[in-house]
Amino acid sequence: MEIKKERTIDGNTFFIRAFPAFAASNLSGELMALLTPVLGAIVPLVGGKSEDESIFDMDAEKAAPLLAQGLSGIDGDTVERMLKKLLIKHQNISVQLEGESDAVLLTEDLANDVFCGEAHELFILAFDVIQANFSGFFKKVAGAFGHLPKDLPAIAQIFQTTEH
Repeated sequence: MEIKKERTIDGNTFFIRAFPAFAASNLSGELMALLTPVLGAIVPLVGGKSEDESIFDMDAEKAAPLLAQGLSGIDGDTVERMLKKLLIKHQNISVQLEGESDAVLLTEDLANDVFCGEAHELFILAFDVIQANFSGFFKKVAGAFGHLPKDLPAIAQIFQTTEH
């Protein structure tokens, strides 16, 4: 799979590849259900954007604290499960550690080492994964239902899933 996005965090360069189609479709429903309250927290950052722009067009570092705040009402197990799905399960991220010449697959153990004491950086990377894989999808969904912030609850209801 081609690399869709690169992100350097604390000297480590992460290479984000696209999810396989079926994994992406599964995750899109879960993301809509999970991110509805989070998107409500981020809306102030994108209030002036045009309808052609996605809520996921914003800078991940600016969005990360608001993402964490929006996730504060969601239990930790749910947040951890989603982060693992976005960052580890589908083996879509490689990382070139600072000072190393080769990139390696991001595993749970490696992520624990890299992000130890810096959990907010997990959210930055997760936001980048969402941007790389779902910004076009969410733009199209928003277009079908109107401007995203106004119609967010209706959109989320459609994509609510019971199977995780």
